[in-house]
Amino acid sequence: MKYLPRIADAELKMRLNYMGAVLIEGPKWCGKTTTAEQQAHSVIKLQDPDMRGAYLATAKAKPSNLLKGDTPRLIDEWQDVPILWDAVRTEIDKRGGEVGQFILTGSNSVDEERINHSGTGRISRMKMYPMSLFESGESSGEISLLELFDNPNMDIDGIMSNAGINDLIRYACRGGWPASLRLRNSNTSYKVAKDYLEGVVESDITKVDKVRRDPKLAMAIIKSYSRNLCTLAKKVNLLKDVRAMNEGCTDKTFDDYVKALNRLYLIQDMPAWSPAVRSSTVIRRSPKRGLIDPSIAIAALGLSPEILEMDLKTFGFIFECMAIRDLRAYSQAANGEISYYHDRYDLEADAVLHLNDGRYALIEFKLGSTEIDMGASHLIEIRELVRKYNAKEKQIQMREPDLLIVITGGPIAYRRTDGVLVIPLACLKN
Repeated sequence: MKYLPRIADAELKMRLNYMGAVLIEGPKWCGKTTTAEQQAHSVIKLQDPDMRGAYLATAKAKPSNLLKGDTPRLIDEWQDVPILWDAVRTEIDKRGGEVGQFILTGSNSVDEERINHSGTGRISRMKMYPMSLFESGESSGEISLLELFDNPNMDIDGIMSNAGINDLIRYACRGGWPASLRLRNSNTSYKVAKDYLEGVVESDITKVDKVRRDPKLAMAIIKSYSRNLCTLAKKVNLLKDVRAMNEGCTDKTFDDYVKALNRLYLIQDMPAWSPAVRSSTVIRRSPKRGLIDPSIAIAALGLSPEILEMDLKTFGFIFECMAIRDLRAYSQAANGEISYYHDRYDLEADAVLHLNDGRYALIEFKLGSTEIDMGASHLIEIRELVRKYNAKEKQIQMREPDLLIVITGGPIAYRRTDGVLVIPLACLKN
Protein backbone atom coordinates (compact mmCIF):
# COMPACT_ATOMS: atom_id res chain seq x y z
CA MET A 1 0.00 0.00 0.00
CA LYS A 2 1.29 3.45 -0.91
CA TYR A 3 2.43 5.53 2.05
CA LEU A 4 -0.17 8.10 3.05
CA PRO A 5 1.50 11.31 4.26
CA ARG A 6 1.04 11.99 7.96
CA ILE A 7 0.89 15.25 9.88
CA ALA A 8 3.75 13.86 11.96
CA ASP A 9 6.08 13.82 8.92
CA ALA A 10 6.86 17.53 9.09
CA GLU A 11 7.06 17.44 12.88
CA LEU A 12 9.62 14.63 12.81
CA LYS A 13 11.73 16.36 10.15
CA MET A 14 11.73 19.60 12.12
CA ARG A 15 12.77 17.92 15.37
CA LEU A 16 15.58 15.97 13.67
CA ASN A 17 16.97 19.29 12.48
CA TYR A 18 17.61 20.57 16.00
CA MET A 19 17.92 17.52 18.29
CA GLY A 20 20.20 14.50 18.41
CA ALA A 21 17.32 12.03 18.66
CA VAL A 22 13.54 12.01 18.42
CA LEU A 23 11.25 9.66 20.33
CA ILE A 24 7.89 8.97 18.67
CA GLU A 25 5.35 7.78 21.21
CA GLY A 26 1.83 6.49 20.61
CA PRO A 27 -0.39 3.43 20.50
CA LYS A 28 0.44 0.33 18.51
CA TRP A 29 -0.76 0.26 14.91
CA CYS A 30 -0.98 4.05 14.58
CA GLY A 31 1.86 4.11 12.02
CA LYS A 32 4.89 5.20 14.07
CA THR A 33 7.36 2.78 12.49
CA THR A 34 6.20 3.38 8.92
CA THR A 35 6.38 7.13 9.40
CA ALA A 36 9.84 6.89 10.96
CA GLU A 37 11.07 4.67 8.11
CA GLN A 38 10.35 7.44 5.60
CA GLN A 39 13.20 9.49 7.09
CA ALA A 40 15.48 6.81 8.59
CA HIS A 41 18.61 5.69 6.73
CA SER A 42 19.08 2.50 8.77
CA VAL A 43 16.71 0.45 10.90
CA ILE A 44 16.86 -1.97 13.79
CA LYS A 45 13.61 -3.65 14.87
CA LEU A 46 13.96 -5.07 18.35
CA GLN A 47 10.87 -7.26 17.97
CA ASP A 48 12.20 -9.04 14.87
CA PRO A 49 11.92 -12.71 15.95
CA ASP A 50 14.92 -13.78 13.88
CA MET A 51 17.23 -11.21 15.48
CA ARG A 52 15.69 -10.56 18.88
CA GLY A 53 17.95 -12.95 20.80
CA ALA A 54 21.07 -11.50 19.23
CA TYR A 55 19.92 -7.94 19.86
CA LEU A 56 19.20 -8.64 23.53
CA ALA A 57 22.59 -10.30 24.02
CA THR A 58 24.36 -7.40 22.33
CA ALA A 59 22.45 -4.87 24.41
CA LYS A 60 23.50 -6.66 27.57
CA ALA A 61 27.18 -6.82 26.58
CA LYS A 62 27.73 -3.60 24.61
CA PRO A 63 24.58 -1.61 23.72
CA SER A 64 26.51 0.97 21.68
CA ASN A 65 27.04 -1.69 18.98
CA LEU A 66 23.32 -1.54 18.20
CA LEU A 67 23.61 2.16 17.45
CA LYS A 68 26.04 1.76 14.55
CA GLY A 69 24.57 2.51 11.14
CA ASP A 70 23.61 5.29 8.77
CA THR A 71 21.80 8.17 10.41
CA PRO A 72 19.10 8.85 11.26
CA ARG A 73 19.07 5.32 12.68
CA LEU A 74 15.64 4.00 13.64
CA ILE A 75 15.40 1.91 16.81
CA ASP A 76 11.91 0.42 16.72
CA GLU A 77 10.16 -0.50 20.00
CA TRP A 78 13.14 0.68 22.02
CA GLN A 79 11.29 0.09 25.31
CA ASP A 80 12.02 -3.63 24.96
CA VAL A 81 15.65 -2.76 25.81
CA PRO A 82 15.44 0.28 28.14
CA ILE A 83 19.23 0.51 28.45
CA LEU A 84 19.27 1.81 24.88
CA TRP A 85 17.81 5.11 26.09
CA ASP A 86 20.93 5.91 28.08
CA ALA A 87 23.10 4.45 25.32
CA VAL A 88 21.54 6.84 22.78
CA ARG A 89 22.01 9.79 25.10
CA THR A 90 25.67 8.90 25.67
CA GLU A 91 26.31 8.30 21.96
CA ILE A 92 24.89 11.71 21.06
CA ASP A 93 27.34 13.28 23.50
CA LYS A 94 30.21 11.29 21.98
CA ARG A 95 29.24 12.60 18.55
CA GLY A 96 29.46 16.17 19.80
CA GLY A 97 25.73 16.70 20.01
CA GLU A 98 25.27 16.25 16.26
CA VAL A 99 21.60 16.50 15.31
CA GLY A 100 19.43 13.95 13.51
CA GLN A 101 21.24 10.84 14.76
CA PHE A 102 18.45 8.57 16.00
CA ILE A 103 14.71 7.97 15.83
CA LEU A 104 13.16 5.88 18.58
CA THR A 105 9.62 4.52 18.48
CA GLY A 106 7.67 3.11 21.40
CA SER A 107 4.11 1.86 21.89
CA ASN A 108 4.20 1.99 25.65
CA SER A 109 5.88 4.34 28.08
CA VAL A 110 8.75 3.12 30.23
CA ASP A 111 8.97 3.44 34.00
CA GLU A 112 11.35 6.39 34.54
CA GLU A 113 13.14 4.39 37.23
CA ARG A 114 14.51 2.08 34.54
CA ILE A 115 16.49 4.84 32.85
CA ASN A 116 19.21 7.02 34.37
CA HIS A 117 18.72 10.25 32.43
CA SER A 118 15.66 12.11 31.20
CA GLY A 119 17.22 12.72 27.80
CA THR A 120 16.66 16.47 28.13
CA GLY A 121 18.69 18.33 25.53
CA ARG A 122 19.41 15.19 23.52
CA ILE A 123 16.08 13.41 22.88
CA SER A 124 12.94 15.24 21.75
CA ARG A 125 9.59 13.59 22.48
CA MET A 126 6.70 13.78 20.04
CA LYS A 127 3.27 12.17 20.12
CA MET A 128 1.65 10.32 17.25
CA TYR A 129 -2.04 9.48 17.02
CA PRO A 130 -4.26 7.26 14.89
CA MET A 131 -5.00 8.84 11.53
CA SER A 132 -7.24 11.90 11.42
CA LEU A 133 -9.99 12.15 8.82
CA PHE A 134 -7.77 14.46 6.77
CA GLU A 135 -4.87 11.98 6.79
CA SER A 136 -7.15 9.11 5.77
CA GLY A 137 -8.66 11.19 2.97
CA GLU A 138 -12.20 11.54 4.35
CA SER A 139 -11.89 15.23 5.25
CA SER A 140 -11.66 17.68 2.36
CA GLY A 141 -9.21 19.79 4.38
CA GLU A 142 -10.63 23.03 2.99
CA ILE A 143 -10.44 24.69 6.42
CA SER A 144 -7.10 24.75 8.17
CA LEU A 145 -7.33 24.91 11.96
CA LEU A 146 -3.98 26.65 12.33
CA GLU A 147 -4.74 29.11 9.53
CA LEU A 148 -7.94 30.03 11.38
CA PHE A 149 -5.86 31.00 14.41
CA ASP A 150 -3.67 33.18 12.19
CA ASN A 151 -6.65 34.66 10.34
CA PRO A 152 -9.78 34.48 12.54
CA ASN A 153 -11.77 36.44 9.92
CA MET A 154 -11.06 33.93 7.16
CA ASP A 155 -14.04 33.37 4.89
CA ILE A 156 -15.47 29.88 5.45
CA ASP A 157 -19.05 30.51 4.36
CA GLY A 158 -20.44 27.86 2.05
CA ILE A 159 -17.61 25.33 2.31
CA MET A 160 -19.30 21.94 2.02
CA SER A 161 -18.57 18.58 3.62
CA ASN A 162 -18.83 15.44 1.50
CA ALA A 163 -19.46 13.28 4.58
CA GLY A 164 -22.94 12.71 5.95
CA ILE A 165 -23.76 11.33 9.40
CA ASN A 166 -23.77 7.72 8.17
CA ASP A 167 -20.36 8.27 6.57
CA LEU A 168 -18.99 9.61 9.87
CA ILE A 169 -20.37 6.55 11.64
CA ARG A 170 -18.48 4.26 9.28
CA TYR A 171 -15.27 6.28 9.71
CA ALA A 172 -15.57 6.02 13.49
CA CYS A 173 -16.22 2.26 13.39
CA ARG A 174 -13.19 1.75 11.16
CA GLY A 175 -11.01 4.02 13.27
CA GLY A 176 -7.78 5.77 12.38
CA TRP A 177 -5.68 2.61 12.10
CA PRO A 178 -3.58 2.53 8.90
CA ALA A 179 -4.19 -1.23 8.60
CA SER A 180 -7.93 -0.62 8.33
CA LEU A 181 -7.51 1.68 5.32
CA ARG A 182 -6.50 -1.25 3.14
CA LEU A 183 -9.99 -2.59 3.84
CA ARG A 184 -11.87 0.73 3.86
CA ASN A 185 -14.53 -0.51 1.41
CA SER A 186 -15.16 -3.73 3.27
CA ASN A 187 -16.96 -4.58 6.51
CA THR A 188 -13.79 -6.39 7.56
CA SER A 189 -12.21 -2.98 8.20
CA TYR A 190 -14.28 -2.80 11.39
CA LYS A 191 -12.51 -5.90 12.71
CA VAL A 192 -9.14 -4.14 12.96
CA ALA A 193 -10.14 -2.29 16.14
CA LYS A 194 -11.57 -5.50 17.61
CA ASP A 195 -8.28 -7.31 16.99
CA TYR A 196 -6.38 -4.36 18.45
CA LEU A 197 -8.50 -4.47 21.58
CA GLU A 198 -8.07 -8.22 22.00
CA GLY A 199 -4.31 -7.83 21.68
CA VAL A 200 -4.29 -5.19 24.43
CA VAL A 201 -6.26 -7.19 26.99
CA GLU A 202 -4.78 -10.61 26.19
CA SER A 203 -1.13 -9.62 25.89
CA ASP A 204 -0.02 -6.00 25.90
CA ILE A 205 -1.43 -5.10 29.31
CA THR A 206 0.80 -7.79 30.81
CA LYS A 207 3.86 -7.09 28.64
CA VAL A 208 3.84 -3.37 29.47
CA ASP A 209 5.51 -4.02 32.84
CA LYS A 210 5.59 -7.84 33.01
CA VAL A 211 2.79 -7.97 35.59
CA ARG A 212 0.19 -10.66 34.92
CA ARG A 213 -3.28 -9.13 34.56
CA ASP A 214 -6.72 -10.60 33.99
CA PRO A 215 -7.96 -10.02 30.41
CA LYS A 216 -11.60 -10.07 31.56
CA LEU A 217 -11.00 -7.33 34.11
CA ALA A 218 -9.04 -5.28 31.58
CA MET A 219 -11.93 -5.56 29.14
CA ALA A 220 -14.44 -4.62 31.85
CA ILE A 221 -12.52 -1.41 32.55
CA ILE A 222 -12.33 -0.53 28.86
CA LYS A 223 -16.07 -1.21 28.50
CA SER A 224 -16.80 1.09 31.43
CA TYR A 225 -14.68 3.83 29.88
CA SER A 226 -16.50 3.27 26.60
CA ARG A 227 -19.93 3.58 28.22
CA ASN A 228 -18.79 6.81 29.86
CA LEU A 229 -16.90 8.18 26.87
CA CYS A 230 -16.53 11.98 26.86
CA THR A 231 -18.36 12.34 30.18
CA LEU A 232 -17.22 13.49 33.63
CA ALA A 233 -17.89 10.10 35.20
CA LYS A 234 -16.16 9.87 38.56
CA LYS A 235 -13.82 7.05 39.45
CA VAL A 236 -16.24 5.73 42.05
CA ASN A 237 -18.91 5.30 39.36
CA LEU A 238 -16.50 3.66 36.95
CA LEU A 239 -15.42 1.28 39.70
CA LYS A 240 -19.04 0.45 40.52
CA ASP A 241 -19.68 -0.29 36.87
CA VAL A 242 -16.60 -2.52 36.64
CA ARG A 243 -17.56 -4.42 39.78
CA ALA A 244 -20.91 -5.26 38.21
CA MET A 245 -18.92 -7.18 35.60
CA ASN A 246 -16.02 -8.30 37.82
CA GLU A 247 -16.78 -8.46 41.54
CA GLY A 248 -13.18 -8.89 42.65
CA CYS A 249 -11.89 -5.52 41.46
CA THR A 250 -10.47 -3.46 44.30
CA ASP A 251 -9.75 0.25 44.24
CA LYS A 252 -6.00 -0.43 44.05
CA THR A 253 -6.41 -2.98 41.26
CA PHE A 254 -8.54 -0.57 39.24
CA ASP A 255 -5.85 2.12 39.52
CA ASP A 256 -3.17 -0.37 38.46
CA TYR A 257 -5.06 -1.41 35.33
CA VAL A 258 -5.89 2.17 34.37
CA LYS A 259 -2.22 3.12 34.78
CA ALA A 260 -1.22 0.26 32.47
CA LEU A 261 -3.81 1.29 29.87
CA ASN A 262 -2.49 4.85 30.05
CA ARG A 263 1.03 3.58 29.45
CA LEU A 264 -0.28 1.78 26.36
CA TYR A 265 -1.77 5.11 25.21
CA LEU A 266 -5.24 3.56 25.01
CA ILE A 267 -6.85 5.74 27.68
CA GLN A 268 -6.66 9.47 26.91
CA ASP A 269 -8.47 11.39 29.64
CA MET A 270 -8.91 15.13 29.16
CA PRO A 271 -8.03 17.48 32.04
CA ALA A 272 -10.18 20.37 33.19
CA TRP A 273 -9.38 23.98 32.29
CA SER A 274 -9.60 26.06 35.44
CA PRO A 275 -9.42 29.76 34.57
CA ALA A 276 -9.87 32.39 37.25
CA VAL A 277 -13.14 33.67 35.78
CA ARG A 278 -15.07 31.98 38.58
CA SER A 279 -14.13 30.78 42.03
CA SER A 280 -12.15 27.56 41.92
CA THR A 281 -14.74 26.00 44.19
CA VAL A 282 -17.30 25.94 41.38
CA ILE A 283 -15.09 24.60 38.58
CA ARG A 284 -15.40 20.88 37.94
CA ARG A 285 -11.97 19.26 38.00
CA SER A 286 -12.70 15.58 37.25
CA PRO A 287 -11.07 14.39 34.02
CA LYS A 288 -13.28 13.86 31.00
CA ARG A 289 -13.09 10.18 30.10
CA GLY A 290 -11.48 9.47 26.77
CA LEU A 291 -9.94 6.81 24.54
CA ILE A 292 -7.27 7.19 21.87
CA ASP A 293 -9.68 6.34 19.04
CA PRO A 294 -13.49 6.05 18.80
CA SER A 295 -13.24 2.58 17.25
CA ILE A 296 -12.00 1.23 20.60
CA ALA A 297 -15.28 2.15 22.31
CA ILE A 298 -17.30 0.78 19.40
CA ALA A 299 -15.42 -2.54 19.47
CA ALA A 300 -15.60 -2.82 23.28
CA LEU A 301 -19.37 -2.31 23.31
CA GLY A 302 -20.06 -4.56 20.32
CA LEU A 303 -21.57 -1.74 18.28
CA SER A 304 -21.86 -1.55 14.51
CA PRO A 305 -22.72 1.06 11.88
CA GLU A 306 -26.26 -0.27 11.74
CA ILE A 307 -26.74 0.01 15.50
CA LEU A 308 -25.28 3.51 15.66
CA GLU A 309 -27.44 4.73 12.78
CA MET A 310 -30.41 3.97 15.04
CA ASP A 311 -28.79 5.46 18.15
CA LEU A 312 -27.44 8.89 17.31
CA LYS A 313 -27.38 9.88 20.98
CA THR A 314 -24.64 7.32 21.61
CA PHE A 315 -22.90 8.29 18.40
CA GLY A 316 -22.81 11.89 19.64
CA PHE A 317 -20.27 10.87 22.31
CA ILE A 318 -18.31 8.79 19.81
CA PHE A 319 -18.32 11.72 17.37
CA GLU A 320 -16.81 13.89 20.10
CA CYS A 321 -14.06 11.33 20.70
CA MET A 322 -13.27 11.26 16.97
CA ALA A 323 -13.17 15.05 16.81
CA ILE A 324 -10.81 15.26 19.79
CA ARG A 325 -8.52 12.69 18.16
CA ASP A 326 -8.38 14.83 15.02
CA LEU A 327 -7.82 18.10 16.91
CA ARG A 328 -4.88 16.57 18.75
CA ALA A 329 -3.29 15.67 15.42
CA TYR A 330 -4.10 18.99 13.74
CA SER A 331 -2.63 21.07 16.57
CA GLN A 332 0.50 18.93 16.87
CA ALA A 333 2.80 21.40 15.11
CA ALA A 334 1.84 24.07 17.65
CA ASN A 335 2.17 21.71 20.63
CA GLY A 336 -1.58 21.94 21.13
CA GLU A 337 -3.11 20.82 24.41
CA ILE A 338 -6.76 20.00 24.90
CA SER A 339 -8.83 20.46 28.04
CA TYR A 340 -12.50 21.12 28.78
CA TYR A 341 -14.51 23.66 30.80
CA HIS A 342 -17.52 22.80 32.94
CA ASP A 343 -18.71 24.59 36.05
CA ARG A 344 -21.29 23.98 38.74
CA TYR A 345 -23.78 26.09 36.82
CA ASP A 346 -23.55 23.69 33.86
CA LEU A 347 -21.83 26.24 31.66
CA GLU A 348 -19.48 24.25 29.49
CA ALA A 349 -17.14 24.09 26.54
CA ASP A 350 -16.60 20.55 25.31
CA ALA A 351 -12.98 21.39 24.52
CA VAL A 352 -10.49 24.18 25.02
CA LEU A 353 -7.63 23.95 22.53
CA HIS A 354 -4.50 25.78 23.73
CA LEU A 355 -1.56 26.50 21.42
CA ASN A 356 1.97 26.92 22.74
CA ASP A 357 1.95 30.68 22.08
CA GLY A 358 -0.98 31.32 24.42
CA ARG A 359 -3.77 31.47 21.84
CA TYR A 360 -6.77 29.26 22.46
CA ALA A 361 -10.14 28.25 21.05
CA LEU A 362 -13.35 27.36 22.87
CA ILE A 363 -15.03 24.46 21.09
CA GLU A 364 -18.35 22.64 21.26
CA PHE A 365 -19.12 19.39 19.43
CA LYS A 366 -22.64 19.11 18.08
CA LEU A 367 -23.53 16.25 15.78
CA GLY A 368 -26.69 17.81 14.34
CA SER A 369 -27.86 21.31 13.48
CA THR A 370 -30.57 21.46 16.16
CA GLU A 371 -27.98 21.82 18.95
CA ILE A 372 -25.76 24.45 17.33
CA ASP A 373 -27.57 27.41 18.93
CA MET A 374 -27.10 25.93 22.40
CA GLY A 375 -23.42 25.22 21.79
CA ALA A 376 -22.78 28.70 20.47
CA SER A 377 -24.51 30.31 23.45
CA HIS A 378 -22.25 28.38 25.84
CA LEU A 379 -19.13 29.62 24.07
CA ILE A 380 -20.29 33.23 24.03
CA GLU A 381 -21.18 33.11 27.70
CA ILE A 382 -17.71 31.85 28.64
CA ARG A 383 -16.14 34.63 26.57
CA GLU A 384 -18.33 37.13 28.46
CA LEU A 385 -17.10 35.67 31.76
CA VAL A 386 -13.53 36.35 30.63
CA ARG A 387 -14.43 39.93 29.71
CA LYS A 388 -16.16 40.52 33.04
CA TYR A 389 -13.15 39.12 34.86
CA ASN A 390 -10.80 41.46 32.95
CA ALA A 391 -13.01 44.45 33.70
CA LYS A 392 -12.86 43.62 37.41
CA GLU A 393 -9.23 42.50 37.70
CA LYS A 394 -7.21 45.40 36.29
CA GLN A 395 -3.80 44.04 37.29
CA ILE A 396 -3.96 40.54 35.80
CA GLN A 397 -5.69 40.34 32.44
CA MET A 398 -6.80 37.03 31.00
CA ARG A 399 -6.57 36.48 27.25
CA GLU A 400 -9.92 36.30 25.50
CA PRO A 401 -10.55 33.22 23.35
CA ASP A 402 -9.16 33.66 19.85
CA LEU A 403 -11.78 31.42 18.27
CA LEU A 404 -15.27 30.19 19.13
CA ILE A 405 -16.04 27.05 17.15
CA VAL A 406 -18.90 24.56 16.94
CA ILE A 407 -17.61 21.42 15.21
CA THR A 408 -20.49 19.53 13.67
CA GLY A 409 -21.43 16.52 11.60
CA GLY A 410 -23.48 18.81 9.39
CA PRO A 411 -22.98 19.59 5.71
CA ILE A 412 -21.82 23.21 5.55
CA ALA A 413 -19.42 25.67 7.21
CA TYR A 414 -20.45 29.22 8.02
CA ARG A 415 -19.85 32.14 10.34
CA ARG A 416 -22.82 33.07 12.51
CA THR A 417 -23.81 36.69 13.05
CA ASP A 418 -22.49 36.38 16.63
CA GLY A 419 -19.06 35.42 15.29
CA VAL A 420 -19.18 31.73 16.22
CA LEU A 421 -17.74 29.49 13.50
CA VAL A 422 -19.72 26.38 12.55
CA ILE A 423 -17.41 23.87 10.87
CA PRO A 424 -18.08 20.28 9.73
CA LEU A 425 -15.46 17.88 11.09
CA ALA A 426 -14.92 16.50 7.58
CA CYS A 427 -13.78 19.93 6.32
CA LEU A 428 -10.90 20.36 8.78
CA LYS A 429 -7.16 19.84 8.49
CA ASN A 430 -4.07 20.93 10.43
